[in-house]
Amino acid sequence: MATTINALARQPKEFDYADPTKFKFSITKLPLVEYFTTQANIPGISLGESIFPTPFKQVPVMGDDLTFDNLEITFLVDEKLNNYRELHQWLVGIGFPKARTQFSSFKKDESSSFPTAESVKGEATNPGVASGVQAMYGDATLTVMTSKNNPVMEVRFSDLYPVALGGLAFNQQEGDITYLTATATFTYKLYEMFTI
Repeated sequence: MATTINALARQPKEFDYADPTKFKFSITKLPLVEYFTTQANIPGISLGESIFPTPFKQVPVMGDDLTFDNLEITFLVDEKLNNYRELHQWLVGIGFPKARTQFSSFKKDESSSFPTAESVKGEATNPGVASGVQAMYGDATLTVMTSKNNPVMEVRFSDLYPVALGGLAFNQQEGDITYLTATATFTYKLYEMFTI
């Protein structure tokens, strides 16, 4: 039996479009980068597939492995490069290019500034203090606003860490002042969307 579709009932109730300038980005470990962020993205997500072999056509079936694209942000660099350096120090702490002590000292310094942690792989910790390798991660939130600057949705990134930081290009031949911006790329465990 064919079902009847009521076209009037399927019409949208909201006619406002998403404005790409209406957002707020916050990241726990980078307060100076947070303030100067001018661009951020909601990363893409893809689901893998499996192939069911037959003597005729190979039949695709749903996979069960989600792949999340990286989070990328662009931020204005302040005059003393403080926000660029705080992100640079996070990368150097993870990569420790000169000595292994860079990793351990960064982990120790960051354990006191990490906002939330309950337990890390069996380690007992105090709420509000990260220990172990958990101190190397951060959390971030991208808040999407309506056209009237009211928050409508939050995209929450958990266990986030930087994987790339773009360079800064100084140029004496610039005619008009173009302030320096930097792009940072992060990877993370998961992001989730919440309606506010």
